[in-house]
Amino acid sequence: MPRTVTVGLDGSPESRAAAEWAAREAKLLGVPVRLVHVAEPVPEPMAQAPLPGTETHRNRTEEVSREAAEGLRLRHPGVEVVTERLTGRPAESLAEAAEEADLLVLGSRALGGVGGFLVGSVGLSVVAHAERPVVLVRSGEQAADEHEMDPAGVPSAATGFRPVVLGLDTAAPDEDLLRFAFEAALRRGTSLRVVHGWYPPPYYGYGVPADAGLYGSLAAVAATALTDALRPWRRKYPDVGVTEVSRPGSAAQLLVTASKDASLVVVGRRVRRHPFGAHIGHVTHAVLHHSTAPVAVVAHD
Repeated sequence: MPRTVTVGLDGSPESRAAAEWAAREAKLLGVPVRLVHVAEPVPEPMAQAPLPGTETHRNRTEEVSREAAEGLRLRHPGVEVVTERLTGRPAESLAEAAEEADLLVLGSRALGGVGGFLVGSVGLSVVAHAERPVVLVRSGEQAADEHEMDPAGVPSAATGFRPVVLGLDTAAPDEDLLRFAFEAALRRGTSLRVVHGWYPPPYYGYGVPADAGLYGSLAAVAATALTDALRPWRRKYPDVGVTEVSRPGSAAQLLVTASKDASLVVVGRRVRRHPFGAHIGHVTHAVLHHSTAPVAVVAHD
């Protein structure tokens, strides 16, 4: 299977926004876009005696894919667009489709009146099971949203990209996660903002007087750990400017705040292969629901 950016397409505004984002990313990567529509299998008794309108529904889904593909070709000349229809359970089929792609891109509804995503069960299941990067794109996402303000104070696709934001656990800085974030910043020609949140000792919350010296030492240790984790990657990617942010508090909240000025937020998900199922992690889960920028989830060991 050739390299692609794959999109789960169902005709909804959310999936159309995801397809637009995917086409822009495919152009940066120099790979085709693959639009995938998943049709759930019809139970055997119904398959033998199909209900009226079944063929019409199939034709309509094919029309949606065809129209979406034609629109992307017009708006993104030079990007190859292919369509594919799969049969199966959407979450399982999309997770399998992700394994054949550089990226899988899914749409997510925006929360009415509040910045952030409303991630459905299919999206969460795909994120929890796919072992390739998955990007969630909010409905209504525009190319200009990823860019800096123009002189008039308006986001514009004519300006440079906003920074890529990476959430990093310095206790286990995964290479796949770091590589994805640095590459994303490099192909956008923008900087990388690396965010690490840490907590002071628990006794600070039990009425023990704060020791300013100890607190400062803890902050210095956390900042040094972040610098050490990034040092070899700065050497590998000298053209990517890096800003390090090490602050006390919730990593999820720090990332959500940083997302307001980001073109992309990158977070990790540890792969756990055991009988109790997959797990997203509380930081990634929170960022998925509350980020105001597209979120890339990178699975790693």
